Amino acid sequence: MPANAPPPSSSVTANSSLHAVVADDFAAVNRTILDQLASRIPLVETIGQYIIESGGKRLRPLLVLLAARSLGYEGDKHVTLATLVEFMHTSTLLHDDVVDESHMRRGKATANDSWGNAPSVLVGDFLYSRSFQMMVEVGSMRIMEVLSQATCTIAEGEVQQLTNVGNPDTDEAAYFETIQGKTAMLFEAASHSGAILADATPEQEAALQHYGRHLGLAFQLIDDLLDYQGDAEAMGKNVGDDLAEGKPTLPLIQAMAVGTPEQRTLVRRAIRQGGLDHLDEVLAIVRDTGALDYTRARAEEMADKALAQLDALPDSPYRDSMARLARLAVDRQS
Repeated sequence: MPANAPPPSSSVTANSSLHAVVADDFAAVNRTILDQLASRIPLVETIGQYIIESGGKRLRPLLVLLAARSLGYEGDKHVTLATLVEFMHTSTLLHDDVVDESHMRRGKATANDSWGNAPSVLVGDFLYSRSFQMMVEVGSMRIMEVLSQATCTIAEGEVQQLTNVGNPDTDEAAYFETIQGKTAMLFEAASHSGAILADATPEQEAALQHYGRHLGLAFQLIDDLLDYQGDAEAMGKNVGDDLAEGKPTLPLIQAMAVGTPEQRTLVRRAIRQGGLDHLDEVLAIVRDTGALDYTRARAEEMADKALAQLDALPDSPYRDSMARLARLAVDRQS
């Protein structure tokens, strides 16, 4: 592992308000992550540890733990399930950074920047493969069905995002379809599979599935908002990265929908060209048109929908943590 990589498990503070109720489970997940990274190929372990320990929030495995525990699950397979979900997520990060030609994630050099594209893609493949090995260990055909479908949907969402790059005609419906696939799907699969593991009632299973979906949408909407008003140091990436890549996210889509013809023309040009030549003008436009406020309002709408799903669950500290997580999704600054 590179000398500047953090020590194991440093990416998450298990004593935070969100993680406290599953602190022991989370510690077990962190141990399992390191165990499952074992490979006879040293570079696999090096890159895998580097990306997994690089400061992520690990919200998706947290969702598995909270969903299962909120329904009274008392076994230990939720630890394996949470770990494999984190591996699925990490593999998509490795692949995404190659596709996006990214050089920084969470304030550190990306794996592809440090080791090159080919090793990053192949280690991403390893993590995907390892996640399916762990699915077999969980031993639920229904969970395997949910997660295998999720992998296809996520890949489709990433391809759809790629086809939207540089396309200023992308509308709000297409945008939501994309983020449902590339981001919200794994949130949904995490909470849904945790419910299945705990033998949820049909009503509870549907509630936790939709909770994860709406939470994931809220999370991505705020990510896209922060790209135009966030703090680069707090986010671990540069303000305007989405614009530089020509991604038509909701702040730009809304600005074009309500802006003046001149504003619309400039934003369309910025999306087509990519880069940051028009960053200052675009920042002013998304602010002056209310596009940022609109994006935040949509995120809050999604968080409210997620919160409403929790009514199907019994009162518990786990449900309380899921409620706090929904609020955190829209209140965060990174």
